[in-house]
Amino acid sequence: MSSIISREELRALPFIQQPSYPDKTALDRTIDSLERLPPLVFAGECDDLRAKLADVAEGRAFLLQGGDCAETFEAVTADNIKQKLLVQLSMAVVMTYAAQVPVVKVGRIAGQYAKPRSKDTETRGDVTLPAYRGDAINGFEFSEAARAHDPQRLMDVYNSSAATLNLVRAFVKGGFANLRGVHTWNAQFVRDSAVEQEYEELASEIDRALAFMVACGVHDDSLSTVDFYASHEALLLEYERALTRVDSRSEQLYGCSGHMLWIGERTRQLDGAHVELLRRVSNPLGVKLGPTTTADVAIALADQLDPDRIPGRLTFITRLGASKVRDVLPDVIAGVEATGRKVAWVCDPMHGNTFEAANGYKTRSFADVADEVNGFFDVHEQLGTWPGGLHVELTGDDVTECVGGVMNLSEADLASRYETVCDPRLNRNQSLELAFTVARRLRSGRLGRENPVQEFRAKEL
Repeated sequence: MSSIISREELRALPFIQQPSYPDKTALDRTIDSLERLPPLVFAGECDDLRAKLADVAEGRAFLLQGGDCAETFEAVTADNIKQKLLVQLSMAVVMTYAAQVPVVKVGRIAGQYAKPRSKDTETRGDVTLPAYRGDAINGFEFSEAARAHDPQRLMDVYNSSAATLNLVRAFVKGGFANLRGVHTWNAQFVRDSAVEQEYEELASEIDRALAFMVACGVHDDSLSTVDFYASHEALLLEYERALTRVDSRSEQLYGCSGHMLWIGERTRQLDGAHVELLRRVSNPLGVKLGPTTTADVAIALADQLDPDRIPGRLTFITRLGASKVRDVLPDVIAGVEATGRKVAWVCDPMHGNTFEAANGYKTRSFADVADEVNGFFDVHEQLGTWPGGLHVELTGDDVTECVGGVMNLSEADLASRYETVCDPRLNRNQSLELAFTVARRLRSGRLGRENPVQEFRAKEL
């Protein structure tokens, strides 16, 4: 059994993208409090997700991972959480029907309260203050008091995450996710768009399929409830260490802040504190891989984080950019696959496609996002490997943060509803449009392979 790393051991390692707390005594008091609190998720749930991700790696399932770039405490309301779930459920049903394999549903939720930043400070006019690093660290308001790094906010992260998980569990297990309500999931989406028409046609097909199953006597809980898991970037080392627990069943360590934890592109140093902390826990892990990644780097990370090659343990989330995905990805996949490893390969088409609009807004083009997704599928089809999933920043609201899509948002539209506190997100129509882009590729790929989930041999009597 791995041991929980001590505060002193952790702080002695390279500490990348961490808060600068002026009062270390106050930090230690907060950590003491966090260590006494119950886990937010349970080891058995993490094991269930790991088993599902093993199916993703084997081509028996597809991962949909999505949610806010950075959650805020203010947005922890029933309506906001319901809208996030709705858009992911709508996307998942489109993908499930196309791929004819289960879609594993994981939210960037209940813990995604901190973000790495490229600059430590922000300047407006002649005033320079610490950069906003997410509600877990400081406030968004541009004032000295708000931008101070406050360890008490870590307690707010815990409480907000607990409230969010409570609501999510109630929604997905209480009948809200019943597939027979698939039409109503889209009721609030903008009318008269190509996306809505395509979605409604699909929903009608699903209705007929479900009616046939009911007529045949099939009554299964899986039609009325879903498994929905929580994930976030394990950026804040003090918080993640404080919520590490020993599972009483197995005596193994688990990071109990979320079911799946990932290491970001900026913090995946082999000798760094993030890799050292997460290699000790038994959760399924993700690793973001940017355009400078080589096969050797990916293999070294895999060897460090998953030396025993546990099925479902490791997911590589590639964020390469539309212009580079077809050039960089083949060698990385081929190199890892040549070692005999089975990892889940997932496409993050958001982070490599960010740019600043002429009016100063940080944005992304839907065309670039879709192009990276198509490039991801192109590479996997060429290599004969399984394109395992999609990792996307999205919201259930009608925001105007990314240009393009069926509503053809322009840079001039960005100012009308630009609500993110960090990176631009796809709105619900763009998210659904992307789901159909993925569905078309899954359907075309399905025609070229044996579907292991649908294998059937008729018995001869």
